[in-house]
Amino acid sequence: MLQSHQPTPSHRVALVIQYLGTHFHGWQRQKHQRTVQEEIETAIAAVLGYHVTLHGAGRTDSGVHAAAQVAHFEATGFIPPHKWASILNSYLPEDILIRASATVDDRWHARFTATYRRYRYTIYTEKRPNLFVSPFSWHYYYAPLDECLIQAALEPLMGKHHLAAFHRAGSKRSHSWVEVQAAECHRSGAFLHIEIQANAFLYGMVRLLVGMLAQVGCGKLTLASFNELWKQERREKVKHAAPPQGLCLLRVGYPDFPFPPEIWYETLPHFVFPTNFPSH
Repeated sequence: MLQSHQPTPSHRVALVIQYLGTHFHGWQRQKHQRTVQEEIETAIAAVLGYHVTLHGAGRTDSGVHAAAQVAHFEATGFIPPHKWASILNSYLPEDILIRASATVDDRWHARFTATYRRYRYTIYTEKRPNLFVSPFSWHYYYAPLDECLIQAALEPLMGKHHLAAFHRAGSKRSHSWVEVQAAECHRSGAFLHIEIQANAFLYGMVRLLVGMLAQVGCGKLTLASFNELWKQERREKVKHAAPPQGLCLLRVGYPDFPFPPEIWYETLPHFVFPTNFPSH
C-alpha cells in the first residue's frame, strides 16, 4: 500500500528520458489520459512505495516525441542514483526509455536551471508514402518545398522577440517573449529537417511556426508577408499547424549537467534516403 505522506527527501535524481509520443496525450499528467509524466511517476512510486512529483524540463504536446527530455524527482533510500535508469526501465512500457540517471544538487532544477531547449521537425517530401517514416515525419507531398526560402524565413527570428503569432490559446504563460538561439533548415534527400533552439517555447509554437514555414517553402506565402505576420503579431493569420508526429524534443541544455554528451546531445537519428539508386 502506498504511503499517504512522502518521507523527507534525501537526494535529487535527474533523468534523461526518451519517448515515442504517438500513444501519449503529451508529457503533463492529465486526468483520464495517458501521459509520460504519469507513467514514470507510477514506476517511481512502485519502487519507493510513495508518490513523487516528476519535474520536467518542458511539456510536449500530444503525439510529440522526445529524444532527450530531462526531469528530476526527490528520493529517499539506498538506491544509488545511477541505478534508477535500469530499475525504472524494468517497470516502464516500451514507448518510454530512461537513457541515464544521476544525482544532482538540491538547487538544480530540470526546468528552471535549463538554458535552452532544442526541437527538430522532420518533413518527408517524397510523393509516395513510407510506413517506416510516417510515425516520425510530416508527409508533405502537395508541392515542392524550397529549403533556402525556409532558411531565409528563419533568420530574422534569431534573437529575442514577442512571438504571439505562434502562441496557441490555452497557455497559462503571461507573455510571448522568446529568445531564439538557433534556427536552421537543411535537406537530406527526401527529408527536410528544421531545428529551433530557444531559452523556452510557447504553447504550440513549433508546430504553428513550421506550418507557416511550409507555406513559405512552397511559395504560397512571401518572405515579406511571413515577417509582417509575426512582427505584427497577427495570430489570426496563422491558420496552418504542422502535425505532431514530425516534432521531437531533441535536447535540453544546462550549465552544469551530470551526463556525458553521448547520453543526451544527438540521440535522434536523421532520416536519409539515397539520391542515386542502382540501375537494373
